[in-house]
Amino acid sequence: MKKAWKTLISTSLIIYYPAFADSLPKPNSFLANEILAITHVDPAATDSYPYTIPQGTFHIDLNNTPQVVGGPVNIMTLASTSHNYMWGVSSGGVTYIDKSGNHWKEAARISIPGVKAVTAKLNQDALGHVFQSEQDVEHSVKNIYQMVGFDRISNGVYSLVNKDNILYANYNKYFIYSFALKDSNDPTAGIKILHSMNFNKIPNKKVQEGITGLSMTYDGNIIVTGNRSLTIVDPNLEKVLARIEFNKNEYVSNSVSVDENNGIYVASDKIMRKVVWTGHQLSMNEKDGAWSSPYETGDQPPVVKVGTGTGSTPTLMGFGNKDKLVVITDGANRMHLVAFWRDEIPKNFKQQTGTQSRRIAGQIPVTCGFEKLPKFIQSEQSVVVKDYGAFVVNNIGTKGNKDLLVGVIALGPIYPPAKGVERFEWDTEKHQWHSVWANSAVVSTSMVPVVSIPSNIVLINGYTQKEGWEITGLDWNTGNIVHHTLFGQNNYGNGAYALIELSQNNTMIFNSIAGPYRIDYSH
Repeated sequence: MKKAWKTLISTSLIIYYPAFADSLPKPNSFLANEILAITHVDPAATDSYPYTIPQGTFHIDLNNTPQVVGGPVNIMTLASTSHNYMWGVSSGGVTYIDKSGNHWKEAARISIPGVKAVTAKLNQDALGHVFQSEQDVEHSVKNIYQMVGFDRISNGVYSLVNKDNILYANYNKYFIYSFALKDSNDPTAGIKILHSMNFNKIPNKKVQEGITGLSMTYDGNIIVTGNRSLTIVDPNLEKVLARIEFNKNEYVSNSVSVDENNGIYVASDKIMRKVVWTGHQLSMNEKDGAWSSPYETGDQPPVVKVGTGTGSTPTLMGFGNKDKLVVITDGANRMHLVAFWRDEIPKNFKQQTGTQSRRIAGQIPVTCGFEKLPKFIQSEQSVVVKDYGAFVVNNIGTKGNKDLLVGVIALGPIYPPAKGVERFEWDTEKHQWHSVWANSAVVSTSMVPVVSIPSNIVLINGYTQKEGWEITGLDWNTGNIVHHTLFGQNNYGNGAYALIELSQNNTMIFNSIAGPYRIDYSH
């Protein structure tokens, strides 16, 4: 097998990949960086990093760790076009962060119309004590944060930065904004709103819906994922270039992945689709390579997860000359890991027993190693992909709250947290899944898991009564626990739907409920 080198020029980092090319989606040259310029790390949504994380146990006092205020959902800190700065995107607003040298500090912040600003005092008032009851958490969310409903916490959940260092994010349910520095040579001069679009007033729009998230085509246009649609708009947010609407009884709650040929992979709560951007229209025509497939669904879980379908943003798998797949976890109460053929279905391929269509290349039950299966084994997180390996988590505890933010803050300190993870491998010769290992004891509450490619460690965020909040790292090949970052009972150790994020030089960006922290493991 050939060995491949991968150079990330913009981060001055060279990583040696012993595998061929199966972990490497083609970079989108219209993004600010090959990785970290879009939610879920790259256009394929692999959630995999070319950065290292050390083995061992580390006790981290977040009160004495560099932080930039944000929250209460800080899904991801995004790369800018400068090695020395990043964009902080949260439900409470946008910041520009100085990460030069050992810095981790706010360079600029902008107030967004209609969005309540989150301050250090607000976070302290809401989260700076040990929760005693569900009512205590509800008071923090409704009376201190003054947040009610999913629309408010979904602000900025899926965002991106383009090659001109323009940040695109959604706020106030219907609005898309683009943000830029007032002075590109002096970030401390502030951030400005370049353009905005009211998604609820675009021409020929028939269905009432909110914005789920944003992505980018490989020709530099903005993909707007709505709850029941896909729309392509120009980078200036002035013109709708194309739009398709899905069935009224469908609902999309996650973002999309995009391949280098502008195949857009989107999953509603009933149907998995490949929609093709041809350069002038969005096509659902098979002649253009588009397809759709139903998948198995189930009941609404009591906590964390949205809806009865998949909780996953679709993840692309296979970037070499072997099987090209897109993978999700389905909506069955005890979910399956499901792989769909991305392109043409092999001519001799027969529909697998128990699957919803011939488009499904293979599916396998997720058990997380439980001897007695709980009512729900379900995830609100995308599948982590490395080569042809896949990793999934169980997020569903036994108790929740109709307010998702209350539920995600209470999960652990008040509600019993979910347990269970499992690692799978796709066999490109037999075209089927097999389980590699499972662990029914570790906890993953609501944070998106990620994998360090060079360290071979997959990371989750969980809570135990003994240790409090922590990051747990498991060996990708064996499942052995090889890393612990222990935060204690500090509520700021809760990642609340965000991505765990790795950076250069053995550092982690921990996207806490209170804002992103920079953790340096070399000291």
